[in-house]
Amino acid sequence: METAGVTRMRLVGGNLALDFVNTRSGPPAGPPDDDVLTGYPDLVAWARYAGALTEAEAATLHRLARDDPGRAQATLARSLRTRKQLDELFRALATGGRPSARALARLRDDEAEAIGHAQLEHEGGYAWSWRHDGSLARPLRPVVHAAAGLLTTGPLDRIKGCGACRFLFVDESKNRSRRWCSMEDCGTTEKIRRYVARRARPTR
Repeated sequence: METAGVTRMRLVGGNLALDFVNTRSGPPAGPPDDDVLTGYPDLVAWARYAGALTEAEAATLHRLARDDPGRAQATLARSLRTRKQLDELFRALATGGRPSARALARLRDDEAEAIGHAQLEHEGGYAWSWRHDGSLARPLRPVVHAAAGLLTTGPLDRIKGCGACRFLFVDESKNRSRRWCSMEDCGTTEKIRRYVARRARPTR
């Protein structure tokens, strides 16, 4: 039941929360011009695609959403508000600024709510796992937890914005030289643009 827009996305953020922010696309500056999350089924499809839900969990959420479309729509609206807040928070860090106190307080509250629905399990080490309790907010909980983890453990100095689009990512290159969300997309496009611009310059 995944939508084509979701499955065409590149997961290039290096963190689940940044990949969630990157569900909106557009130029590096200014407002986004496209959004793959246009309905609750898209949210579930994205979470499954990003590895935040199992196939069985996604199927259950789709069924619950069909049974209660009003609650599904309200959950989507909440998720989009959370995405906007995470966008503002991590974009501030990517540009050398600091998140607002309001954004930090919101993330604190969201993380407290998410952890209240988690449990610790041992799989080669202890880690949080997320109970499926029939809540349509289930896809959002690991996103919020990933955001809190990135903010508190970093590396904050490696959070960057793509030079050609609005995507955010964690620069994991050894020399911290990554400039693009993806060389296959924005990197290649920008190189072609610069090549064409050079060829168009008049020769002396």
